[in-house]
Amino acid sequence: MPIETIYRDSQCEWVDVEAPSAEDLKFLHERYEINNLLLEDTLDPNHLPKYEEDGDVKFFLLRESTELERKSLNTISDISTKIGIFLLGKKIITIHRMKTKSLSETKKQLSLLTTEVTADHIALKIALLIMKSFDDESVSLFETMDNIESEIFLKNTNHTNQIKRLYKLKRKSGLNSRVLTISSDAIDKFKLLDLQDSEIYDLKDKHKDVVADFEHLNIQITNLISMFLALSDQKANQVMKVLAIYSVYFLPITFIAGVYGMNFDNMPELHTRNGYFFTLGLMALVVICTFIYARRKQW
Repeated sequence: MPIETIYRDSQCEWVDVEAPSAEDLKFLHERYEINNLLLEDTLDPNHLPKYEEDGDVKFFLLRESTELERKSLNTISDISTKIGIFLLGKKIITIHRMKTKSLSETKKQLSLLTTEVTADHIALKIALLIMKSFDDESVSLFETMDNIESEIFLKNTNHTNQIKRLYKLKRKSGLNSRVLTISSDAIDKFKLLDLQDSEIYDLKDKHKDVVADFEHLNIQITNLISMFLALSDQKANQVMKVLAIYSVYFLPITFIAGVYGMNFDNMPELHTRNGYFFTLGLMALVVICTFIYARRKQW
């Protein structure tokens, strides 16, 4: 049965529910008198972060960044998983569909404590670790971006694979930024709990730091994509420049060869003994003059 009591003392009781079934939600509704609509919100994989109250029940729905991502990267569930936190006096109930680092780490921290904690403090610890998951994700994305930047500018690689990686990076960063922006209201509602102001400020500051990191990351990725496209255009222009210069070299001598290739008897130097070599010399002279002119113009 996925319903498990993780922590209990005289101050609080923590009940955790992983991948709940319809029967589990019915049990929670009957046992703790939690509104069915709030319980159903924990089943929607794409539900946005929020805060609600229903009588004595305080409900936080937060999302944690996860390493398990989908290839599509279209919705927030592709880069994060939700955690529902119900606070009922001295009880805290968490509902989630998969194992998460924030809950595992909170459980580990509680096992090391020698003092008792309240349900509000457990909720705060979970929220801080959720923000840390986004902090870790931003560091990982920054490292990936730095590697791509080094490949483009230091190793001088310019493959179509690079732009695909940058696009994927931009999608991930944008989705994480969206989750954090929507989470602002739920984070702000922690002021309603029985917590010290300094503890609430720590959570808000952590949230602001992560939001700022992803905003900076979005700008950096956008600039890198623009620089990559500009570099690609520059390389294409260099190729066209080389081709244009060679066409300038060979256009005059191609014209001369075309003239002498016409089937007419009255052609310059056609019956001269050294006419063939004279024409070759004229072609070489035209190429040399064109080369000197191009060098002086710094083409």
